[in-house]
Amino acid sequence: MVDTVHSLTTSGLSPKKQIQCWSDALTDLCGQFDIDPLKASSLEARVNYTTVSKLKLCQIEVSQHRIAHTVSRSKASEHPYVKILFQTHGVSYFEQEGRRIELMPGDCLAYDVSCPHTIVSPALTRHEVVIVPKALLQERGFHTARMSACKLSARTGTGRIAYDFVHAAFDQAARLSPNNAVVVADSLIDLLLLPLREADTSFDRGGPEAMYIRAQAFIREHLRDPDLCIDQISAALGCTKRYLHMLFSDRGMTVSDYIWQARLQNCRHELETHGGKTVTDVAFSWGFSSSSHFSRVFRRYFGIVPSSIQKAQHSSPAPDAS
Repeated sequence: MVDTVHSLTTSGLSPKKQIQCWSDALTDLCGQFDIDPLKASSLEARVNYTTVSKLKLCQIEVSQHRIAHTVSRSKASEHPYVKILFQTHGVSYFEQEGRRIELMPGDCLAYDVSCPHTIVSPALTRHEVVIVPKALLQERGFHTARMSACKLSARTGTGRIAYDFVHAAFDQAARLSPNNAVVVADSLIDLLLLPLREADTSFDRGGPEAMYIRAQAFIREHLRDPDLCIDQISAALGCTKRYLHMLFSDRGMTVSDYIWQARLQNCRHELETHGGKTVTDVAFSWGFSSSSHFSRVFRRYFGIVPSSIQKAQHSSPAPDAS
C-alpha cells in the first residue's frame, strides 16, 4: 500500500468557511493557528500533501494572509515538529522570539513549530514544506530544544540539492514501496540537515556526538540485518566496543536497546500503515528471527500486542483520499 497525494482548496466557499477550512487543514498537518486574511474579501488557499514514511510533504499556495501560533497555543507536546519551508513565489515575513526574517523565492526557513511565531504574506505566496517530527532530528544529534529559526539559501549548494530532492520525493511519493519510503525519508532528513549543519545551527560537531550520529546512521542502514551487533558496528566505525557502549550509555541506553527500539518502532509504523503483511512478515523483515519473541518485546515496549494493530486496521474504514 502506498500513500497518495491529497488535495484541499478553499475555492468556492464562503469567506467564513474558507478561514475555518484552512484552519482545519493546518491543524491536521502540524498544529493550531489563528488565521487573518488581512482585510481581503476572501482567503484563496490550496494545499497538496502526502507522506513519505513519517514525513509530511506539502505544496501550498495562499492569497494574502497572516497566520499566528500564539503563546496561548504554545504547548510543545502538541506541536512536536520542525518545519522546513522553501519559498517558491511571493514574499513572506516570519517573526519568532523577536526576530523578523524576510523570505523571498529561493529562500529556505527551518523553525520550531512549537515556539510562538507569525507569518505574514502581503500577497499570493507559494511554498513547499517538509514537516519533520522532532524525534527524527533528535536521533541524528540535532538539538531542537535550543533551535532558533534559521534562514538558508536553496538556490545553490546543499540547500538546492535538498530542495530538488524534496520536490522529487513529493512527485514520486505515490510510487514508492513502503520499504523504499523509509529509505527515502531517512535520506531526505539527512539532506535537509546538511545546510543546517553548515550554518552551525543547533548542531553539536564534537567528536563523541559525531561518532554517535555515525553509529545511528550505520544502525539505520543495517537495521534489517538480523546479525547486526556491536562487533559489526564498532568494526565499521573504527572504534572500540567499549567506546561505543559509552556513547549510548551516556544517553541512558545500551546499543542493543537502541537497535531493538528502532526495529520495534519501524515494525509498528509498518503494521499501522501497510495492513497487507502478516505480523510475522513484518517482524522478520526488520531483523527479528522469532515471531513469539517479537510479540513479547512488542507488548513490553508498547503495551499492546502487534496483532491488535492489524485488527484495528481491518476494522477501520478506508481513508478518504480525495
